[in-house]
Amino acid sequence: MMTIIEEIREKLFSVQDEKYRDFQAKLIPTIEPDSMIGVRTPQLRKLAKEMDKREDVEDFLKELPHTYFDENQLHAFILSGMKDFDRCVMAVNGFLPYVDNWATCDQMSPKVFKKHRQELLPYIEKWLKSEETYTIRFGIGMLMEHFLDEDYDETYPEMVAKIRSEEYYVNMMIAWYFATALAKQYDSVLPFLTEQKLDKWTHNKAIQKARESYRITKEQKEYLKEIRIK
Repeated sequence: MMTIIEEIREKLFSVQDEKYRDFQAKLIPTIEPDSMIGVRTPQLRKLAKEMDKREDVEDFLKELPHTYFDENQLHAFILSGMKDFDRCVMAVNGFLPYVDNWATCDQMSPKVFKKHRQELLPYIEKWLKSEETYTIRFGIGMLMEHFLDEDYDETYPEMVAKIRSEEYYVNMMIAWYFATALAKQYDSVLPFLTEQKLDKWTHNKAIQKARESYRITKEQKEYLKEIRIK
């Protein structure tokens, strides 16, 4: 009898798309192409729903590190569908040290977090202080997703602005955060740029991303252009 790990791998290879694998490999340069199977996202989501109903799914979730990128993607989608907050956040904490690329990091977005924002906040604060690239990136992503609307507070962009990293995938996420924050909380967030609280590259990238957004007015875009760091 096959274990759930063997069963999952067999199912992943049964829907392998080699052209899609080659396309993905170019988008995610930090991953070895040999570790990619080439499974499309809708099929991964479907399989994640099937596996989350299984009692032995924990065997797969604990089998870390996974061999294949697609197994990491499946893992992220299983976590995203979990209904219990405590179980989910514990599983996320167990998985984050093994997340090794932007795609797995960004596609992991547990729906249950939306209903437990205040309980989530202390975890986000810990993730932002991590030394792991994708743990920090995930923390910024969760702050961007859940705390830029009705639960927004000025202390949150302050937390992101304090992060200093040499990692491209961290700085890109900081820029993305501030571009989104400008679209949603323009007056509150603008001083982080006028007072140059970010490093030069991230500052200018945030402005570039904001100026590409349809949610920023023409006048705002013109002003943002003026405050780029030369």
